[in-house]
Amino acid sequence: MCMSVSDPSCSLQYVYLSFRAGDRLLVHTKTSADWWWAELGGLCGYVPSSYLKQDVEDSYLKQGVEEDTSEDTSEDTSEDPWQDEEYFGSYGTLRLQLEMLSDRARTEAYRQVILANSAPLRGKVVMDLGCGTGVISLFCARLAQPKAVYAVEASSIAEHTETLVRQNGCEEVVTVFQGRAEELELPGRVDILISEWMGNCLLFEFMVESVLQARDRWLREGGMMWPSGASLCLVPCQALDYYTERMGFWEQPYGLDFTALQSLAQSEFFSRPRFSHLLQPEDCLATPCDVITLDMLTLHVTDLELRGQFTFIVEKAGTFHGFTSWFRVQFQSLERDKTTLELDTGPYSEPTHWKQTLFMLDGPISLLGGETVSGIILLHRNPVWRRHMTVTIQWSISSTEETGNCKSKVWTHLLIQGFFIILTIFYIVE
Repeated sequence: MCMSVSDPSCSLQYVYLSFRAGDRLLVHTKTSADWWWAELGGLCGYVPSSYLKQDVEDSYLKQGVEEDTSEDTSEDTSEDPWQDEEYFGSYGTLRLQLEMLSDRARTEAYRQVILANSAPLRGKVVMDLGCGTGVISLFCARLAQPKAVYAVEASSIAEHTETLVRQNGCEEVVTVFQGRAEELELPGRVDILISEWMGNCLLFEFMVESVLQARDRWLREGGMMWPSGASLCLVPCQALDYYTERMGFWEQPYGLDFTALQSLAQSEFFSRPRFSHLLQPEDCLATPCDVITLDMLTLHVTDLELRGQFTFIVEKAGTFHGFTSWFRVQFQSLERDKTTLELDTGPYSEPTHWKQTLFMLDGPISLLGGETVSGIILLHRNPVWRRHMTVTIQWSISSTEETGNCKSKVWTHLLIQGFFIILTIFYIVE
C-alpha cells in the first residue's frame, strides 16, 4: 500500500491515498461530492467517495467529521468493479476502432501470423476474443479456411461486425457473439484462441483476465493461444525535449522570470506517466531488458500480481530523465520448428498506436558510462476495481567509485482514459 502525505490546505495538488478493500479510513473533510480527505495508518490523502461502501461509510464519518445531513446519502453507491459501461462504451466508438485498424504494424502482425499458419489452421475452430470490427476473424476466414471462427465482442460495435462479415462473404465461417467473455456460450471448444488484449504497460485495462478465463473454459487441451507469450520491456532514458518543453519554458518567457511556477509544473506534468511517448533509440541510456515475461498457456489470473527485476549498465554518459516502458508479444507457430513471429511496440520497431509510456523523474540526473541502474518493478491489481493497476518502480544508481545519499519520493495519481488507472511510482536514488 503506497501513500503520499500532505495537508489539504497546502499548494501540492493531486495527493491521493491508496487503500484496499476492508481498510478502515478516518474521513477528515468532505472536500467535494466526489473526493474526500481521509487518513489511514497515520497518512493522509484524497480518496474517491464512491469507493466507500454505504454500510461502512457512516462509521467512518462518525470518527472524523459530522455528516452533512443536508445531503441525500440514501443513494446506492455500489458500482460495477469492472466499470464495463465506460470501458465497452469507449470500444463501441469508431474513434478507437479507427485508431487500432490504422495501426499497420499491429494489424499486419496478426495477418502475417494467420498467413504463416494457414495450412495448419485449415479445418480448425478459432475464437477471436474482443474482435472489434472483426478484422482478425476475416483474415482467418479469407486466408486459412478454418472450420469455424467465433468472433466475440462485448461492445455495441458487434452489431456492425455482423454486417461486415456478411459484406465480405464470410458468414458461412464467421459467427459473431455479442457479450462478455465471462458469460459466453459457444457451440463447443476451440483449437486456437486469438486476441489483441494488450494495453499500455502491457496490462492496462486487464482484458487479459477475460482472455485467461475464456482459455480455461473453451480452449481444447493442446490448443494454441495467440499471442502465446508477452514481455514488458523497460529502459532508463533521456527525454530532453519533453523536459525542456514542460520545465525550461518557465525560465524566461517573454523576458519575464516565471521560475516560481517550475515546482508546480513538475508536480502537474511529471507526476503521472506520459502515454503515447515516442522514444528515440539514441535516448536509451542502456540496453533495454524484459522485466516481466508471461506464458499465455500457463498464466493464471492469480498470477497477475507481477514482479520483475532489472539491472542496467549505462552505456554512454547522458542525462537520466526517467524510464520508458513498452511490450513485445510472441506468436508461436502451430508447426514444430517453424519461426515464432513477434510484435514489438518498442523504439527500435515500426511505431504502433500504443507507442511507449514515459515515467519522468522529478529532475534530471547525470549518469556516467559504466554506472549501474538497478531495481524492481511491481504491477499490483486493485482488489476492488478490476481495471485499476498500481505500478511501483524502485531503483538505485551505483558506481564503482562512490555512493551518494539516498533520496525517495512517492507519487500516486488517478488517471481517466475511458477507464480508471491508479499509478504509483517510487523513485529511489542512491
